[in-house]
Amino acid sequence: MSTIHVEIVSVEGHIYSGEASLVIAPARMGEVGIAPRHAPLVTTLRPGEVRVQRDGQDEHFFYVTGGILEVQPSQVMILADTALRAEQLDESAADEARKAAEEAVRGAAKEDLAHAQMQLVEAAARYRAAQKLKGKQK
Repeated sequence: MSTIHVEIVSVEGHIYSGEASLVIAPARMGEVGIAPRHAPLVTTLRPGEVRVQRDGQDEHFFYVTGGILEVQPSQVMILADTALRAEQLDESAADEARKAAEEAVRGAAKEDLAHAQMQLVEAAARYRAAQKLKGKQK
């Protein structure tokens, strides 16, 4: 079975490097699946879950807050604003951040509303990822 090389990096450092049979990422316009020999692609990422699947091995899960996805026929590069491994996600902390962001949106002045809404989107995505990945940590 053919594979594609995957690199996930963020400002904090190098997160993952390895081979995959399929990568699923949260592109700006929806989830995208990338297999070996995929057509070249560059897109922005929205907050969400990145899954790296390897034939016959455990799937790896990551959470990104956004960034850039670059696909070449033999490589996937994710340049994330922030990236966390599944085991780094804390469901209760994510829930608290989501609730605080909801309060910020309710109390935001008109000029601060867009920023507060963006924070709510990121906090809600982190909370959903933490809930989904609970028990799937690799």
